Amino acid sequence: MTDRMRIGELTKRAEVTARTVRYYESIGLMPAGQREGAGQHYYGEEAVARLRKIDQLKRLGLSLDEIATVIDLYFTDPSGRAPKQGVLAILRRHLSETDEKIGALEAFRADLNTHVARFEQWLEQQKAEEASDT
Repeated sequence: MTDRMRIGELTKRAEVTARTVRYYESIGLMPAGQREGAGQHYYGEEAVARLRKIDQLKRLGLSLDEIATVIDLYFTDPSGRAPKQGVLAILRRHLSETDEKIGALEAFRADLNTHVARFEQWLEQQKAEEASDT
């Protein structure tokens, strides 16, 4: 394997599309490849590692904006502590938001059950009144 690769080789190794690479470059998740000669971009091994890390973080549920806040730390902090702390803070926030959503959904479900019971009771009363009128 060479340390210099064109976008085609990069996309094969990182299992992404060229469009994804270009998009990540445009939003700052990845530095642009080094340009040579007639405009060909060349990428190094770090580009493969970076694309794989972005994919891992996406699978954890991080948005691209959230990934942008931690991705550089993975390549500048040799201890790995800072990026993990950053991701942990994001995951804790996601967990808190999820708990709030679950609470709201449980309250909504309880309200629905109350309304369903009330409507069923009303309909049963109407049915009983109709039966007694005949």
